[in-house]
Amino acid sequence: MVEAGPRAVWLFFLGMFCLAAALAVGGALSVVRLGLPDAAGLRSYRAPEASFVLDRRGGVIGEFHDEFRINVPLADMPVFLPLAFVAAEDARFFSHPGFDVFAVIRAVIRDIAARAPVQGGSTITMQVARMLMLSREKTFSRKLRELFLAWQIDRNLSKKKILEIYLNHIYLGEGAYGVEAAALTYFNKHARDLNLAEAAMLAGLPQAPSRYSPRRSPELARRRQRYVLNRMAAEGMISAAAAREAFVRAVRIMPSGPEFHAGPGSGYFAAAVAAEVRRRFGADLLKRGGLRIYTTMEPELEERAAVAVRKGVRRWRRRHPGRGNTPQAALVAVDNATGRVLALVGGLDFAASPFNRALEAKRQPGSGFKPFVYAAAFNHGFSPDDVIDDSPISLPGRRPGEVWRPENFSGRFYGPTSLRDALVHSRNVVTVKLLRRMGIEPLRLLAARAGLVVPEGVGLSIALGTAETDLLGLTRAYTAFANGGMMTECGLVTRIEDGSGRVLWRLSPSKVRVMPAGTAELVRRILQDAVREGTGRAAGIPGEDAAGKTGTSDGFKDAWFIGFTSRITCGVWLGFDDGRSLGEGESGGRLAAPVWRDFMAGAAGGASSPAPGQR
Repeated sequence: MVEAGPRAVWLFFLGMFCLAAALAVGGALSVVRLGLPDAAGLRSYRAPEASFVLDRRGGVIGEFHDEFRINVPLADMPVFLPLAFVAAEDARFFSHPGFDVFAVIRAVIRDIAARAPVQGGSTITMQVARMLMLSREKTFSRKLRELFLAWQIDRNLSKKKILEIYLNHIYLGEGAYGVEAAALTYFNKHARDLNLAEAAMLAGLPQAPSRYSPRRSPELARRRQRYVLNRMAAEGMISAAAAREAFVRAVRIMPSGPEFHAGPGSGYFAAAVAAEVRRRFGADLLKRGGLRIYTTMEPELEERAAVAVRKGVRRWRRRHPGRGNTPQAALVAVDNATGRVLALVGGLDFAASPFNRALEAKRQPGSGFKPFVYAAAFNHGFSPDDVIDDSPISLPGRRPGEVWRPENFSGRFYGPTSLRDALVHSRNVVTVKLLRRMGIEPLRLLAARAGLVVPEGVGLSIALGTAETDLLGLTRAYTAFANGGMMTECGLVTRIEDGSGRVLWRLSPSKVRVMPAGTAELVRRILQDAVREGTGRAAGIPGEDAAGKTGTSDGFKDAWFIGFTSRITCGVWLGFDDGRSLGEGESGGRLAAPVWRDFMAGAAGGASSPAPGQR
């Protein structure tokens, strides 16, 4: 038996391929096409892409995605970027009908010799077909479907559109899909700003993104870059001199990335925004829709808030050096006029503990609830000058036979006390007696208008803030005192756009009448006095007419301060997640008010100076 020479083998396989091709073309409409998607639908295709959360200045504070991808049109890429990929992956891309006959012949010969599909021979168009419309199984039937679908894609789409889909969809390592995400990941720059050296390095990645990663294997990445530059020069896309110049040009690879410069506390804000978007539009659109979510966050105030809460916790640590655990803290700042949340910090470290204590934690506000008791009383006909005797009182307890004897924080009684002084100095006994005279129902109605809940069947202890609430809810309710009785509905997001710039949702600010303007003014003046001379003295800001109220829950489990200036209402909370005590004497005035002051001294425009005495 005479062995066939290489030429005979080549002709044999070429003939076999032509026969297979003829059979494929003749039988495609009756067999192959039945299971194929419609390539014409790709004309309007947009790859799934990441959504970004932006602060008020346009800075990125969060990203959400299944695949980190940012779509960019081909027109926004430098000319040499797509050419680099063409040179590396498919030099005859602009001339073949979706598949390269010569490459397919080579692949068929090697596959038949190996009796398995081992050689790819895939063009860029075939890769698009496989990425978007076919499975990744390595079978001859799938390869045949891929060839036919690539031909369909080439007939229905322009070469530019095919390239655009490919360059936005291809995986380029390190979690980056598409050239824009890869440019940010490796070089911390946009694809439009890449130079030839960087473009060639990216174009070398599709074959083996992990192997040729410039971050993990810089030498292999350089070899692959040289290959791409040589191929571009050989194809006449660039000159040999340009190839040499690009190869010797230093390329700076980012050690990690992309870098979005998010502030120290912005993780809580971004997560809260993401939760809101999921409620409105679903998780799939958030992770795949390329949304641009514009928020109300002021980056400088957000950073200031994060610093203030950490400083407050450090003060606590200095007073309790022997305690093994560290408390958490939260801060919310709201624009009085618009309700926009300017800063939101839900804890000390989002990465360590993503639980958002500003929104999700329900805690007892203690005396921070008292202003609403007095507001309800003033609505009910009481006056700040009315006097109630601050003296011992015995009331029915929670269980039959129990007796409740409310006490003041100091443990003393002060005799006849005006309602003004009772609120300024946070007298518990007077507040309970006031609610007993007024009745709980007026308080329940006012609290409901402010978004606060007074549970059914609750006793007089509600006057001392025993009903749980969250920090944002209580802070929002306080805007009624700053706004002449009108409570501003708070918002984290101003508008949401899809990947094409179409506005999907826009914030519509609204206000709710909580109390008459006269009542709000009475409470506001008393709360100003509380900062000047009462329990909130540690919150005083020189040159700023601040108003606010401290809160301390039973057993020193929670420390609060909620206050406002003409522009901003801000709430601060500190405590342990498991409800343990902060320690004897760790009241809202001692612990939370200084945090409020640290934040508001700059936010409200006041100058910082040593804190005055506190109680």
